[in-house]
Amino acid sequence: MKKITLFSDGSALGNPGPGGFGAILRYGDKERIISGGEEHTTNNRMELLGVIEGLRAIKEPCDVTVISDSSYVIRGINEWLEGWIKRNFAKVKNPDLWQEYIKVSRGHRINGVWVRGHNGHPENEQCDQIAREEAEKYKNTLK
Repeated sequence: MKKITLFSDGSALGNPGPGGFGAILRYGDKERIISGGEEHTTNNRMELLGVIEGLRAIKEPCDVTVISDSSYVIRGINEWLEGWIKRNFAKVKNPDLWQEYIKVSRGHRINGVWVRGHNGHPENEQCDQIAREEAEKYKNTLK
């Protein structure tokens, strides 16, 4: 299985408000940047959507390390998801996105790694910048 690193971050200007996500997929010395956003969303939705869209871009089963500063996303992946599935997502925020995560993660081996945000981690800083730029684009369309 190929080993891929997926760095991801999300941003919302207001919570809820215009939001964006940025993700970097890395395989060896190759990188692909993925970004997007929504007019009215939350920070947690953008954090998770960045991971989903990054996984969606992977075309074959891989060993994926997801690196994010979102404890919500990382703990969701590593700790909470199994219990949420058993409870049929009762009282879970963003069940639509978690169910989409399950679909796009099938076939992959995924391990989430949390990093402290705004702490000089180069890829996390780059994803944060991309996410903020995407959120600004949506903010500007609302004017």
